[in-house]
Amino acid sequence: MAKLSQDDLLAQFEEMTLIELSEFVKAFEEKFDVTAAAAVAVAGPAGPGAVAEAVEEKDEFDVILAGAGDKKIQVIKVVRELTSLGLKEAKDLVDGAPKPVLEKVNKEAADKAAEALKGAGASVEVK
Repeated sequence: MAKLSQDDLLAQFEEMTLIELSEFVKAFEEKFDVTAAAAVAVAGPAGPGAVAEAVEEKDEFDVILAGAGDKKIQVIKVVRELTSLGLKEAKDLVDGAPKPVLEKVNKEAADKAAEALKGAGASVEVK
């Protein structure tokens, strides 16, 4: 049997499903009495890990008005303070909830806006 190069092995692994690859790793561990847990832990979550890092490093947030609550006039006033909208535009935004009030702001501004809206009786999401 010819010896396979590292590139040939990687090409074979690319064609395998995750289940097949998992079964191969288990068989490899049993055959050679080793544990690939560290290698699998590093290689396995590379995709989701990268997404988690991107979420942790997020520096732009959207403040979304989910609902006006009972004090709609107070919420409209706060929306006008937070944005440069006129009375009609702010009222339309509040009436059309859920809608974004602020987009792509920093964490501090998003938190302040959310607290102001919640203080006025609105339900708010920060994404």
